[in-house]
Amino acid sequence: MKATEKNSVKPVEAKIHRRPKTERKYERVADVREYLRVLQKHGDRVVFSYFDKKRKLHDVTYAEFLAKIKSIAAGLTAQGYDGKRIALIGETSVEWVASYLAILATGGVAIPMDKELEIEVIEGFLDGVDAEAIVYSATFNGKFASAMEGHKSLSLFVPIAPDEAELAGKGVVSLQTLIAKGEESVAAGFEYPPVKSRETMAEMLFTSGTTGTSKCVMLSQKNIFSVVTAAAATVDFTPEDTIVSLLPIHHTYELACMLAGMDYGMHVCINDSLTHVLKNFKIFKPTALVLVPLYVYTFYKRIWSEAKKSGRDKKLKLGLGASRAMMTVGLDKRRAIFGEVLNSFGGRLEKIVCGGAALNPRMIEFFENLGVTIYEGFGITECSPLVCVAPYYAQKYGSVGPAVPCCQVRVDGERMNEKGYLEGEIQVKGDNVMLGYYNNPEATADAFTDDGWFRTGDVGYMDADEYVYITGRMKNVIVLENGKNVFPEEIEEYLGNIETIAECAVIGRQNGEAVTLVALVYPDMTKYPEGTSLAAMQKDIEAAILAMNKTLPTYKQVKKVEARDIPFEKTTSRKIKRHLLS
Repeated sequence: MKATEKNSVKPVEAKIHRRPKTERKYERVADVREYLRVLQKHGDRVVFSYFDKKRKLHDVTYAEFLAKIKSIAAGLTAQGYDGKRIALIGETSVEWVASYLAILATGGVAIPMDKELEIEVIEGFLDGVDAEAIVYSATFNGKFASAMEGHKSLSLFVPIAPDEAELAGKGVVSLQTLIAKGEESVAAGFEYPPVKSRETMAEMLFTSGTTGTSKCVMLSQKNIFSVVTAAAATVDFTPEDTIVSLLPIHHTYELACMLAGMDYGMHVCINDSLTHVLKNFKIFKPTALVLVPLYVYTFYKRIWSEAKKSGRDKKLKLGLGASRAMMTVGLDKRRAIFGEVLNSFGGRLEKIVCGGAALNPRMIEFFENLGVTIYEGFGITECSPLVCVAPYYAQKYGSVGPAVPCCQVRVDGERMNEKGYLEGEIQVKGDNVMLGYYNNPEATADAFTDDGWFRTGDVGYMDADEYVYITGRMKNVIVLENGKNVFPEEIEEYLGNIETIAECAVIGRQNGEAVTLVALVYPDMTKYPEGTSLAAMQKDIEAAILAMNKTLPTYKQVKKVEARDIPFEKTTSRKIKRHLLS
């Protein structure tokens, strides 16, 4: 930490929202073998519930799941692919997660892939990392025909649910066949090999970007399981919790939270389609969710939209006021007052972990008033991915909390911000930090400071209690003609308080020698009468932004508004693709 300015501003302290600590019911794990031994203790508890193609519900116990993992590991070994680099692609499924753990258990390297990528891009990525096999869902049947004929490195193709045409492909062995071979090996005495090293590469992950800009992150078992343990130690989940898996499984955030949940012995329900989310909530009745901010905003807007549609929006506002008043005198009647709202989430929802991007603190307050606590966290793929999480027993709204137990965080900066704290790049050191970027020593060197701290590229500050606040991304910073730096994420948070805006992005547009702050907005169509023109919506939003500007310093004020009639294009982690904006 360094500063070249005197701190003449008295630091602004955020309020701490306290609640009782609960017993953490988990076991520390350092590698996949230790992790599987923990799962074994959960025995006949249900680990997964999922729908088949006919929407019939199935349950899988921990014992059944472990048997599947071991059979896949034994099958890969019998096929000669133990210790190999094996890719995984497709929707979240029991088979995907079992294959991932089986690959690690054989000493192999798992390569989770984004199912939204073009097939040529997928094949190119796998070529670049010398992947030798791929496990894939039915949505990819027929798509690897070209690779089967002549891919540089892929030689084994493992479809989870093949059709007859798929089985005719070169190098194809269905997962069912692989499991059958594995079961024979297990019956003959197959055991997992010992973990040779916790510090060698066990997972390869591609950062978002094109084939030219994406980098391949290398993680070890120490990285992966330090985060599983840290998450289990800091998040207020219990063995009795039920979660619904909504996010793409190839993302480290979703996968790490799922693995931590299974360490507890939790019940994981797999959502089969975004169109079925609310219907599935009523079936699964989750007590907890792992989300990105876009889902939180979507649920928030849906609550108000449904209330307005049924003429109960005034009742909801009165209920929120009454709930807050009663809470100040120790009366908690939230679940009684908002029973109808909570029933739309299955009736049992109590907590949400939210990460992947900044969340407007207003959302945390709103859901808290309903009876649902949101714990915000911060992470990055290169840190496996967890870095910080808000303590459930001592929250500060707007903060992502202090560093989790497996790492340290510092701020490298030279200026004090308006709240009286040193602001700069967030840097991390610890067991969660990656080995480096595959075959990219220059990028790896650039990612670390001279004294060995990982440079996240995120900007923020840390308060006196070591709670971290993220204010933006270094690569997104807008430099004005007067030298002032503006982080679009901060302005977007202010814009997020305008209820007529569904989505927004702030850009800096060069106008001669000056730089103009432009707000690109997608209006919330549900807030306007049917038939309202885009021009009329823009005019209304401009008036709201003008009022917002009066609360901001001149250099942070939005000078131009451009409304659009379609949502922004997003990544699979539901972040707006900023590089497409102009």
